[in-house]
Amino acid sequence: MKKIIPFLIIALFVINNATAQSTFLVKPYLQVGYEGNQNELSLLWHTTDTLNKWSVEIKTDKSWVTSADISFNVVNVKSVSPFVVYHASLKNLLLGKDFNYRVTNNNKVVFESTAHAPKSNKQDYKFIVIGDIGALTKDQKKLASIMDKLNPDYIAVPGDIVYNSGLIQDYTKKFWPIYNADQADSLGAPLMRKIPFIASVGNHDAEDRDMDKTPTALSYYYFWEQPLNGIALKEGSSMVPILNGSDENKNAFYKAAGKAYPSMSNFSYNYANAHWTVIDADTYVDWTDSTLLNWVKNDLQNAKDVKWRFVMFHHPGFNSSKAHFEQQQMRLLSPIFEDGKVDVVFNGHVHNYQRSFPLTFTPDRKGTLMVGGKDNKTFRGRVVNGKWILDKKFDGKNITEAKGVIYLVTGAGGQDLYNPEQESDTDSWQKFTHKFFSTDHSLTYIESKGETLHFKQIASNGKVVDEFKLTKK
Repeated sequence: MKKIIPFLIIALFVINNATAQSTFLVKPYLQVGYEGNQNELSLLWHTTDTLNKWSVEIKTDKSWVTSADISFNVVNVKSVSPFVVYHASLKNLLLGKDFNYRVTNNNKVVFESTAHAPKSNKQDYKFIVIGDIGALTKDQKKLASIMDKLNPDYIAVPGDIVYNSGLIQDYTKKFWPIYNADQADSLGAPLMRKIPFIASVGNHDAEDRDMDKTPTALSYYYFWEQPLNGIALKEGSSMVPILNGSDENKNAFYKAAGKAYPSMSNFSYNYANAHWTVIDADTYVDWTDSTLLNWVKNDLQNAKDVKWRFVMFHHPGFNSSKAHFEQQQMRLLSPIFEDGKVDVVFNGHVHNYQRSFPLTFTPDRKGTLMVGGKDNKTFRGRVVNGKWILDKKFDGKNITEAKGVIYLVTGAGGQDLYNPEQESDTDSWQKFTHKFFSTDHSLTYIESKGETLHFKQIASNGKVVDEFKLTKK
């Protein structure tokens, strides 16, 4: 018996450890929540378990307090085994303070982490903007390591979260292992369990809408919990295409997505002293529709008690790269951004880094709608001509107050780069372009201190390839 007991102890340890590891399909990660409250976060995790008792506890001072409001959505669509996405509210967080949380299953702790609570509007903070990320490339992983070392308070993703079709399987292979890893190494980092990500949808997240051909598409609406305070949407409108497929497959998607679809396509969110307006800029959206334009206008006008106004969407209106140059439809919103006192517009879609001069733009009417595809009926965007005025006195060093909106393309987060030959060919740049970096992957790192934003564009080798400051009194 003395020889058997150690074996049994080892066997039981292995079984228990394996059970703990198999509790989650995706381990807990943070989101800003459907309500978008500044002193709250939401915690999500994926599992196959709906029978056992789950709870989430937050440590305040020396005691653990149980978090209420746990809910779940069952994802039961074709091509993958059914699973459950749990949502838990983390309320009454102390702004600017780190906190501990843990997840229990049948009163047994199965996960613990430390996280950053959101900052107040009087505190300094730092964040990262990085688009076109989930491509499972070496540079995506290098940038994840840099992101972890920078220790931001949150990360914003201007679309194309995963490639190529926003599938559940794409997240499984190309997203969770890199941004919600158990440890920081060359393969990934434990970012999402410590800080929230916010994201806009890109074409690779939202264009596939045939539930027969790609039944696991549109998984953005399963995996993200972001504010539902945007414009009221319905399929077949100027904002949302009709979902195709059998009734069985479409209904499976609707049930799994719940209230997130399609409302979560557009939203606004306040973090500290900044207001974010996050919108769907895909080519299926008709941004000549006055209802849509008025929503953006009203959202910006209603942004109160903030220092900075940011807008984030996928398709850039101002782009010097040869790739996607014709997709200029978002230029139509420039006068609204200017009236709404927007400071910076963040975009992806074009896989490089570009920074405009501060500018104002007056569109020449509604532009020319571009149509293509095999059926010659697919919307490819608009060419929008007009007049721009550039603030070339702004240098980001000595003169840091901008006259106009700065447009940043930061789509070099992991997918193959676009037009590296243009980096040194300044004659190929449009007149509104101030910086153009396309020979390495990169991220945008911003520190907010009082009346100043300090921007750094950091390449995957750690080199700072652009840097400037923006101030506003």
